[in-house]
Amino acid sequence: MSEIVIHGILGSPFVRSVMLGLEEKGQAYRFQSLAPGESKSEAYLKLHPFGRMPFVEHGDFGIYETQAILRYIDDVFPGPALTPKDPRAAARMNQAIGINDWYLFPQVVRIIGFNRIVGPALMGITPDEAAIAAAVPDARTCLAALGQLLGENAFLAGSQLTIADLMIAPQLSFLAATPEGEQVLAGTRLGAWVERMEARPSLQATLPPPMFRKAA
Repeated sequence: MSEIVIHGILGSPFVRSVMLGLEEKGQAYRFQSLAPGESKSEAYLKLHPFGRMPFVEHGDFGIYETQAILRYIDDVFPGPALTPKDPRAAARMNQAIGINDWYLFPQVVRIIGFNRIVGPALMGITPDEAAIAAAVPDARTCLAALGQLLGENAFLAGSQLTIADLMIAPQLSFLAATPEGEQVLAGTRLGAWVERMEARPSLQATLPPPMFRKAA
């Protein structure tokens, strides 16, 4: 079987999602760390024209976009299925993925996480408190919507771990490391879900570097 190589930076929630998929499948992989700013280099842009991460190589096949990578992993490798067979459960999975990609990351985690954790840790910037405050209502909306999908279920699409859980858990774990995320998640079923997810062996095996686990 061809080697799997993940190109990215440890600490990225999207990179962690791909690692989680492989961990849940019991599939070995190699991590190729990018230096800060390397994703915009000429060489990397030939792999990923949008300069984001991760990019995954599997033999002579390369792929980017996290949910596409996870769907590929689910299709190619044996192990527990990450996509429900039930159409309604699959629809809920896709709905949660859409919430993540369209609202949770761009409107919440990208703003609060960058200003509280990434910017201060890697660039020494002072957090933009106005931008953080403006993102908090969006955080409440996103987490309320995801909490409604979760309901009394073990996972976001029902009783089965799916790609949605593997995409959203790293985002909420990252958000929970900030005062704002901790406050919004406190005492909720979604907060308890994050704690349960973090206890899984796959998440324990892919913990972010210490600098990304708590806001400065």
